[in-house]
Amino acid sequence: MKTEVQSPNPLRDLTEQLASGGTTPTAVAESALARIADLDPAIHAWAHLDPDAVRSAAARIQISDPGGVLWGVPVGVKDLIDVAGTPTRCGSELRSAEPASTDADCVARARALGALPVGKTVTTEFGYFKPGPTRNPRAVDHTPGGSSSGSAAAVAAGMVPLAFGTQTAGSLTRPASFCGVAGFVTAHGELPTAGITGLSPRLDTVGLLARTVSDLHFAWTALRDGTRAPVLEPSAPRRLRLWSGFELGEVSPDMTAALRTTAGTAQSAGVRCREVDAAAAVVALTEHHHTVMAYDAARERAVEAAQPEKISAPLAELFAAGAQTTEAQYRAALAGIAEIRKLLLAALDEDEAILGPAALGGAPRGHDATGTPVLSRPWQAMGLPVVTIPGKRDSAGLPLGLQLIGRPGAEQRLFETAAWLESVL
Repeated sequence: MKTEVQSPNPLRDLTEQLASGGTTPTAVAESALARIADLDPAIHAWAHLDPDAVRSAAARIQISDPGGVLWGVPVGVKDLIDVAGTPTRCGSELRSAEPASTDADCVARARALGALPVGKTVTTEFGYFKPGPTRNPRAVDHTPGGSSSGSAAAVAAGMVPLAFGTQTAGSLTRPASFCGVAGFVTAHGELPTAGITGLSPRLDTVGLLARTVSDLHFAWTALRDGTRAPVLEPSAPRRLRLWSGFELGEVSPDMTAALRTTAGTAQSAGVRCREVDAAAAVVALTEHHHTVMAYDAARERAVEAAQPEKISAPLAELFAAGAQTTEAQYRAALAGIAEIRKLLLAALDEDEAILGPAALGGAPRGHDATGTPVLSRPWQAMGLPVVTIPGKRDSAGLPLGLQLIGRPGAEQRLFETAAWLESVL
């Protein structure tokens, strides 16, 4: 049997077909809607979807100027992010069905490039731990992760080629790993968060999910400066730092093996690999992250915190912890993060990144929890860009993602390295 090899650039390929007239926005939208209708009754990736509105929007795009980089591309939007004309429910009964009046900044950027927001993808309650109804397309009896679960599942199931997510702790990295797709968490402040319901302005970031690293790079370049990126050329780094994650949790043997075999392949290609010697700093960052998130969440979501009977116990506990955190403790945590960040970035240059597990292992069985975000917390605390690289699987056949952590301002090199690692995975 002949095996079909997936293009490393399915999103780019789609935009080229659209631009050349090989297909149309209406045809692409109909294909997406058909796949959603076929698969979503089992996956439950979508929180809000109006097929007639999607068809009308696609028809309007089709008669518009096709000059935008994302012209005609269907995009999923996490239900913490405002889309004009649709409600932002945040996975909570506390939010009304009243539609948002304007797009969030990131959605407005995508729409200005010709993209078609298809609908709102499921999120956990206010981006924290209470799961939504989404199932993992790779194994429906396992969690898809949280809180960008719907976006990861929609991309993994081929419903849309691109989706927006957000991350405050591990909300994008973990579902990307569990669902076997590529994910990109932007450096803090790289993309605006206006119009997003978050938990912590100090930690909230916008992210993207796509099938491949190359497609993430294509979308990120488009959203950042409105241009069509050249084809991403995979490039082996000179050096890699390896991070086991052992100081933060029980990393599965399969995930550890995935990291080690990838490092072995890199070393065979001449890449110098060495361990990250920063266990105490990583533990401290994780603790500081929780302090900052709890303090901010109790104030950012004060309206919700005042109604503990209408929210889940984990979210109520987060708000309570934040209310008990003093400003002095908060400032100390921020200072601790800043100091460690300064020292860590001083040890990295543009040719060096940190490679580690994106989650403790494959997606846990069941739907009552979303897995732990602990392996993302230190890097999110420092606001660093992170690419989740798909490709490995555990002994049960579940996806395993590795995360590549870089430095702000060196994203191009980060993507080149991630694409090279994806090719060897």
